[in-house]
Amino acid sequence: NTIGLIQPCLFTVFPNAKICIGDNVGISGSTLRSTISITIGNNVMIGSGCLITDTDDHPLDARQRQEENFYKNTVSSPVVIYDDVFIGARSIILKGVTIGQGAVIGAGSIVTKDVAPHTIVAGNPAKEIKVISD
Repeated sequence: NTIGLIQPCLFTVFPNAKICIGDNVGISGSTLRSTISITIGNNVMIGSGCLITDTDDHPLDARQRQEENFYKNTVSSPVVIYDDVFIGARSIILKGVTIGQGAVIGAGSIVTKDVAPHTIVAGNPAKEIKVISD
């Protein structure tokens, strides 16, 4: 990847969680962190430095973060990325998001909500820019 790899690929899978990756998927120096599940379809391209996570990783309540096993109070929800999706470099896909077939995520975007099929989104938070037509 000529944009530059800022890190190796890192997959963190908690006990009883899963990461399922389809055929012909390209991942450039990105992090996938699963406490429940991350599912990636076929022919997906994930740019350099992306983060895909199905969990908040820490509770929002400061008192809960002080507890010894604070992670038990985190919120998690599966991530699903359908076929033919392109995720631009340095994007972040957060818990509970579904990205529809053929969607494009602009570089540096933070995706907090579902993305419709064949739609371009970008920004922080990611918003619809355009529907891709045939």
